[in-house]
Amino acid sequence: MKIFINGKYYSKANAKISIFDHGLLYGDGVFEGLRAYNGRVFKLYEHIDRLFESAKSIMLKIPMSRRALAEAILTTCRKNNIKNGYIRPIVTRGAGTLGLNPFKCKDPQVIIIADKIALYPRQLYKKGLSIVTVATTRNAAEAVNPRIKSLNYLNNVLAKIEALTAGFSEALMFNSFGFVSECTGDNIFIVKDETIYTPSLYMGVLRGITRDTVIEIAKRLGFVVKQIVLNRHDIYNADECFLTGTAAEIVPVVKVDSRGIGSGKPGEITLKLTQHFRELIGTEGANIQLR
Repeated sequence: MKIFINGKYYSKANAKISIFDHGLLYGDGVFEGLRAYNGRVFKLYEHIDRLFESAKSIMLKIPMSRRALAEAILTTCRKNNIKNGYIRPIVTRGAGTLGLNPFKCKDPQVIIIADKIALYPRQLYKKGLSIVTVATTRNAAEAVNPRIKSLNYLNNVLAKIEALTAGFSEALMFNSFGFVSECTGDNIFIVKDETIYTPSLYMGVLRGITRDTVIEIAKRLGFVVKQIVLNRHDIYNADECFLTGTAAEIVPVVKVDSRGIGSGKPGEITLKLTQHFRELIGTEGANIQLR
């Protein structure tokens, strides 16, 4: 494996940054997760734009242009023979003092990892996933805005711990007002009376690239999509439910808090969206072998 760090490539064993990096000390940095399918990186430029937006929000200057970062991502895929895989670009604040002051960090680190990932077992995509609601609430926008994809994922990790210790692989999180936000690493959708609903971005939601893609597909297929406020009652009484994310893609949910969703099997609309999503990712994206 070859890992990109600041313009150079290192083996996995030699890929190192300072222990004084504020990305390690304080989770001070941003990242993205991208997928490669059939030799193409899907939604490359959308992910890069979101990375730069996250960095701007925390006043972190990425020491590369968007174009240079895109080239580095494609080159890293080539060096690792990635045709189908997962890419993780990371930008840390860089080495500084043991104090919190980020402006004492003068050397941001740009890291790119290209590898494989399988978030859920394949059988769950056929049978559907059971999830559980948890007590850990999603970060408030006034604290750490969930639209910033930062290295500080402890909020998500705590919710994940609750789910795993309860015997579930995924947790559904609510915001501080008790409304549905998102799962620990995925956005959530429900279907009711053939209308598709998902929490508004103002509910404490990351603007997922896959989320946006599914909304586009659904509208193209003629479905009404509404971004609204949802609560537990809406989830429990949905006809269908599914999660979306770069790593997860589209995964059907068939049970929430031991309550069956719809027929208890992946729904027709979920399966239709999945089919069209798979057709899209099989043909679109930035060509890894282009240069």
